[in-house]
Amino acid sequence: MKTRMILSLGLSALVMGGTMVGCTANRGGLASAGTRDAAVAAKLAQRDADRARKALAKGEGAEAAAHAEAAVALMPQNAAYRALLGQGYLKAGRFASARAAFADTLALEPGDGRSALNLALAEIALGDWNAARATLSTHQATIPATDRGLALALAGDPASGVAMLTEVVRSGQATAKARQNLALTYALAGQWREARIVAAADMSPADVDSRLEQWAAFAKPQSSSDQVASLLGVSPASDPGQPVALALSAPVAVGQVVADAPAPAAETPVAVAAVSATPADVRLAEQAMAPIPEARPAPLLRADTRAIKVALTRAAAPAKGNWYVQVGAFRNAAVAQDGWRKVTRRMPTLARSMPTTARFAAKSGSFYRLAVGGFARGEADAVCRRYRATGGACFVRSAAGDQIASWAAKPIQLASR
Repeated sequence: MKTRMILSLGLSALVMGGTMVGCTANRGGLASAGTRDAAVAAKLAQRDADRARKALAKGEGAEAAAHAEAAVALMPQNAAYRALLGQGYLKAGRFASARAAFADTLALEPGDGRSALNLALAEIALGDWNAARATLSTHQATIPATDRGLALALAGDPASGVAMLTEVVRSGQATAKARQNLALTYALAGQWREARIVAAADMSPADVDSRLEQWAAFAKPQSSSDQVASLLGVSPASDPGQPVALALSAPVAVGQVVADAPAPAAETPVAVAAVSATPADVRLAEQAMAPIPEARPAPLLRADTRAIKVALTRAAAPAKGNWYVQVGAFRNAAVAQDGWRKVTRRMPTLARSMPTTARFAAKSGSFYRLAVGGFARGEADAVCRRYRATGGACFVRSAAGDQIASWAAKPIQLASR
C-alpha cells in the first residue's frame, strides 16, 4: 500500500521532509575524526551528509544510511547528522537502528520535534507503544498536534488522538491535513461513520469510499511494524542495529550491565491512557496495553537459566487453576500472534505454554488480550515475576473468557509412512 494512497497529507511530510544536512560513505570503514584536522573532518562529514541527502531523495534508504554513518563517525556530536542517519534507517526499514539514532539526536538536541516524532514512529514499529506514548508526551511542545494526534492513535490510544485532533479541527485553523488525520484516527478507533463524515469534507463521495477501503486494510496490520512501514512507503528489513562505534555514549561492558541491573519491575504495571468506561475496566485496560519490546541481548538473560529448568519440570503438569498471566493486548489476532513470538523470544520457556486470547471491548474498539493460564494464583505470580525479570510487562488476572489462540489451536498433521 503506497503512502500517498493511505494519507497524502499525513505524517510522511514531517517525517522525511525538511532541510537535511547529510552525507559520503567511506567504503573502507568508518573514519575517525580524531585522526584528522577538525576543519578537514567537518568538510568530509558535510560531503557525506550531502550524499546521504541525495540518496534519501531517490528513496535509497540503505545508501543514505551508509553515507550518514560516515558523517556521524566524523562528527559524532552533530545532531543534524544523527537525525539524517535516523531518516536513512527509517527509509531502509531498519526501525531498531532508527530508534537508537533518533534517541541520540534528541540527547543532543531535545527541541527537535521532527526527530521526536520519528523516534515515536520507530518505537511504534517495534511494538513498544508505551515508549512511543511517553515520547509523544515528553515532546508535545515541539510536535504539532495535527501529527501527534495521529501518532497517538498508531501507538494504541486512538481515543486521545481523536480528542486532540477534534480540538484542532474545531479551532478555526483546521487544514485538510488535520481533517484527514482526524478521519484516519476515527477509522483506527473503529468509528467508521465519523471517519466517513470527516473525510467527505475534502473529497468526493467516490473518493471517500476508496479511501475508507484503504484505511480498512491499514487498520488491520499483520505485525507491529506494518502500519508505520506502510505510512512511510518502506519495507521492514533485517536490522543488525546501529554500529556500536556510532553510539553517543560509550558502551558498557556486559559484566557491568549485569552487576548494575535494576531489580525486577514492581507488581503494578506502567499506566497508560484509559480506553474503557468503568473504573474496573480502566485499570484492566491500563495493564493490558503494556508493550512487548524486543528481546534483550542473550548475556543479560543468564540469570534465567535456573527458571528454565524449573519450568521444564512443570511443563507436563495439567492446569491447576483459573489464573492467567496477561502479556499484552493487540488490535487483532494477527498482531497478537506477532506479539506472542516476541514474548517467547524474551522468555523461551513460555513457548511450552498454550497462548490464549480474549476479546476486550473498549470505547476505542476491540482488543485481543494475550495470556497464558490455567495456573494456581501462586504459580501465576511466579511466572509473571520471571517474565518481568527479563524486562517484559505482565500482570495476573482471573479468567475472562480466554480461549486457546486460533493460530495455536490448529491441528498438527503427521506425515504418513
